[in-house]
Amino acid sequence: METKTIRQTITFKAPPHDIYEALMDSRKHAKFTGDKASISRKVGGKFSVFDGYSEGSNLELIPDAKIVQTWRASDWPEGHYSQVTFTFKEIPGGTRLSFLQTGVPEKFYEDISQGWRDYYWAPLKEMLEK
Repeated sequence: METKTIRQTITFKAPPHDIYEALMDSRKHAKFTGDKASISRKVGGKFSVFDGYSEGSNLELIPDAKIVQTWRASDWPEGHYSQVTFTFKEIPGGTRLSFLQTGVPEKFYEDISQGWRDYYWAPLKEMLEK
């Protein structure tokens, strides 16, 4: 299966801690996405977001600095996982989030890439920058 890599950089007017918590806290995650989320805060722990559409496990967690997870969408080929890395860098007035997702099945690339913008970054900005 051909795969592609997604790279995105987003700037938030919020500290790294607030962004990390929004991504790793089940209630906060559900608040900005509008869908049920269950997220383990332990390395090796599992997560399920968007009412089970996306799921995976935590590979590396450095509070307020980095999240690395396996990640898959429910409509992907059975057993195929990508890897996502969220890296947080404090900058004047906020945080620069660098996002990398490797192993995205080519036929899902456009939808997944746009999905991060529409269903993560835009509502997260809205929630954190009120």
